[in-house]
Amino acid sequence: MSVTEQIDRKHQEDLERLRGFRLMDDDFLTKCFEGDTACIELVLRIVLEQELQVLDVRTQVFVENLLNQSVRLDVLATDSTGRKFNIEIQRADRGAGRRRARYNSSMMDANLLQKGDDFDNLPETYVVFITENDVMGNGKPLYRIERCILDTGERFDDGAHIVYVNGAYRGESPIGKLMHDFSCTDPAKMYYGVLADRVRFFKESKEGIAVMCK
Repeated sequence: MSVTEQIDRKHQEDLERLRGFRLMDDDFLTKCFEGDTACIELVLRIVLEQELQVLDVRTQVFVENLLNQSVRLDVLATDSTGRKFNIEIQRADRGAGRRRARYNSSMMDANLLQKGDDFDNLPETYVVFITENDVMGNGKPLYRIERCILDTGERFDDGAHIVYVNGAYRGESPIGKLMHDFSCTDPAKMYYGVLADRVRFFKESKEGIAVMCK
């Protein structure tokens, strides 16, 4: 087999792999969402059920802890009010543990205040795990976790939020359609145009394919 034939074969193998990628695959999602505020804004509006404007999106963000374990965040976004959002894609149940969500939340907090800043200036944070399976096991589309005062039942309201999204959930609701799109390999069959256009770019355009193959 000539060198040209080997290159062509490798390219065809890459294209075949690319056709099978979904937003539920973290490498593919982080490339699709890299610098794209529209996609992450859509996801957060549906998951949080609120209007917001995303101003900044970064992917594969390394948050360093000099003394102990560091973390790499799949997606870190900031909205117009300064709130911070960490979105994690997790296909394996083991990687979506509750203490991992807690650790991600704490690592975000540890890097959001400068020396001398008042603690009241700490912005609201959201850690959102989108899991391929229903890791909580109750058949719900969403699991919203908030600290509360056990003796009164009131929310503690410290500004830290954790949300688990059941990627196996389907239905005609916005979250059901969103999870369909996250598991869909064909952009023509996706509900949300903004996601379909981004997936189509990386699967069907020469420029996008070149980026993904690289």
